[in-house]
Amino acid sequence: MLQQRTLKSITRAVGVGLHSGQRVELTLRPAPPDSGIVFRRVDLPEPVSIPMTAEAVTDTRLASTVSSGGAKVQTVEHLMSACAGLGIDNMVIDITADEVPILDGSASSFVFLLQSAGIELQKAPRRFIRVIRPVEVREGDAGPNAKWARLEPYHGFKLSFEIDFDHRVVDSTGQRVEFDLGSGSYSRDIARARTFGFTKEVEYMRSKGLALGGGLDNAIVMDDTKVLNAGGLRYDNEFVKHKILDAMGDLYVVGRPLLAAYSAFRSGHAMNNKLLRELLLHKDAYEIVTFDDVKRAPRGFAEVARAW
Repeated sequence: MLQQRTLKSITRAVGVGLHSGQRVELTLRPAPPDSGIVFRRVDLPEPVSIPMTAEAVTDTRLASTVSSGGAKVQTVEHLMSACAGLGIDNMVIDITADEVPILDGSASSFVFLLQSAGIELQKAPRRFIRVIRPVEVREGDAGPNAKWARLEPYHGFKLSFEIDFDHRVVDSTGQRVEFDLGSGSYSRDIARARTFGFTKEVEYMRSKGLALGGGLDNAIVMDDTKVLNAGGLRYDNEFVKHKILDAMGDLYVVGRPLLAAYSAFRSGHAMNNKLLRELLLHKDAYEIVTFDDVKRAPRGFAEVARAW
């Protein structure tokens, strides 16, 4: 049986929120089978739990924000991406502010935290959402303003993403990438890709009270011609790889791993969530499956199970 997974032990991190600039503490805790991933705002007079579901996403401007009962947690996508990449099904995340810390701007610090806590197999089958017919969402016509995202049947989990930035640095690095969990390594190939922005955008956002915690230590920053970070890029195609990282986190808020091929052009947090909701709206487009025989599970999922 392909089993659900949680943490072996508690692990903690401290950082600042990308947009709020607030200091925030995270405590990641093991959780029982079938409980999913739950954020818990422990700084409130009465702690509020926010289970991960597609419907919990209430704001997608600049990041994915989840809410419940008037409480919210912003910028959940990098931590959720790490959970997707390492196959964490059940976890409680205690948080002392309304935004997940940005740390180094990628998912690699969260991967380190999860790996340092260890992964524990649980006595319950891992449940997948298997896409059985294509689902697509689209904005705009076929012109330069078009955006779209699609899920199609696939025995595994594969993502392809194309961006379209008119900037000489982005152009030179490639604007399309594909990642297959069955043949690639999330920790090696995707997790280290950082969020990015342009100096003119950063100045504007700060004037609006946003990006207050952002800087060269937690984002790729570019002016009109070059990358300003002293160390340059971590991947040749780091920009579009970060979009894959974000998409994995955005899709994992559905609460279960997907068996599907995801493809997108100029998509973002809003369209990724819209795609999830479109999928769930059509009961004939998916089914819930488990694998009694690990050998029948798709590559990438079975290997993660054996690795622990």
